[in-house]
Amino acid sequence: MDVISSPDDCIRRYEAALTSQDWEQVAPMIHEDCVAVFSSGTFVGKGEVEAAFRTTFELIRDETYTISELNWIERSESVAVAHYKFAWEGLINGEPASGGGRGTCVLKRSHGDWQILLEHLGP
Repeated sequence: MDVISSPDDCIRRYEAALTSQDWEQVAPMIHEDCVAVFSSGTFVGKGEVEAAFRTTFELIRDETYTISELNWIERSESVAVAHYKFAWEGLINGEPASGGGRGTCVLKRSHGDWQILLEHLGP
């Protein structure tokens, strides 16, 4: 995979990777020490975050995930903080389902790539 050269690049790739429902595409955007706070719980470390995503990918089929109204609160050479709206739609048990809310993320530049260090999704 190419270098994730900026916070914007990281978020754009993350959005596309989530829609792919393929952990191997999501993984490069996730920092080893990532903390993810979702409605299903708090997940600490890349391994726990991976398990949470894989569970979601199994539950929601044919998912489309979008990020909008991205607002960078802080950006430096090594850290960026943003809040945004997110939305998803797909199939759960063959039935149409959707949801969304607000998200906050902290990105960290690590070994030249930008990665998500913290993601918190809520209503």
